[in-house]
Amino acid sequence: MRSMPFLAVLLATFAGALACPSASAAPPAASIEEAVADLRVAMAREVPDLLAVRAEDMPEWDRQVAERLTAAGQAIYAPQLLVSVDRNPAVQQLRVVLARPGGDWLLIGAARISSGEPGLTGHYKTPTGVFVHTRHIIDYRARGTYGRAHTRGLGVKGMRVWDFGWRATEDWRERNGLTRIRLEIHATDPVVLEPRLGQPASNGCVHVSTALNRFLDQHGVIDAAYEAAALTDIRYRELLLPARTPSPLAGTMLVVFDSSVPDLPAPSRPLAGAI
Repeated sequence: MRSMPFLAVLLATFAGALACPSASAAPPAASIEEAVADLRVAMAREVPDLLAVRAEDMPEWDRQVAERLTAAGQAIYAPQLLVSVDRNPAVQQLRVVLARPGGDWLLIGAARISSGEPGLTGHYKTPTGVFVHTRHIIDYRARGTYGRAHTRGLGVKGMRVWDFGWRATEDWRERNGLTRIRLEIHATDPVVLEPRLGQPASNGCVHVSTALNRFLDQHGVIDAAYEAAALTDIRYRELLLPARTPSPLAGTMLVVFDSSVPDLPAPSRPLAGAI
C-alpha cells in the first residue's frame, strides 16, 4: 500500500491534469483498471443497497452528463471520477463514474438519493449543471444536532458536507422566477429521513445515505483539489479524514441533470458575490 504523502502528491498531480489540457499524461491503462476495480470492490463492501444498473442504460446517462459538461465549458482532459445525479423524480439516483477522454466511461456504483422537493416552505428544486468542488469553499462536518422536527438534518456527528456555494434554481412561488440556495451534498437523519431516499425530499441539497457519505469521504471521490490544498494548508488537513484512502482517480465535479426535462437547461452558475 502506498503511503499517504505519496498519494497526496499523486492526487495533486492529477488535480492539475484535470484543470489544464497541457498537464502531464494520464496514468497507464493498467493503473486505471486496477484503481477502478479497487474502488468498485470498496463501494460494494461499504455501501449497502447499491442499485443494479443495466449496461444498456449507461450510454444515455453518460450522454446527459457529457452534455452538461460541454454546456458548462468543462472538458475531460484526464481520467477522473465524477459524482453524477439525476434529479428526475422517478429516478433520484447518484452514480460515481470514471470519465475518460476519448474512451468509454466506467461505472463505479449507483445509489439512491433525495433531491429538492418544491412546493413546501423553504424547499426548491436541486439546481442542474456542473458544480466544481473548489478549494475556495471549505466544507464542514455535521455536529449531529437535532432540528425542530427532531431529526438530524445533516446526519450523525462527523458526516461530511460538500459545499458548492450559492446557486440559482427555479422558484416555484412565481412564474419563471429564480431564487438561490446553498447547494450541498450531505447525509440525512439515518432513522427518520434515510428511508425516504429515492424520492424528492430535500430543501434543494443532494441527500445521501450515511454509508455513501462515508464512502465518498473515505475515498476522496471529488476531493482532488482538497488533497492538493492539504499539502500546504492546515484547514484542509483538518477537514479531511486522517486515515482516508483517496483514489488516485479522484476528481472535482458534481454534475446534476434531469432526464424528465426534454430540453437542455442553462447551466447553473454561482450568483454574483456568492463565493
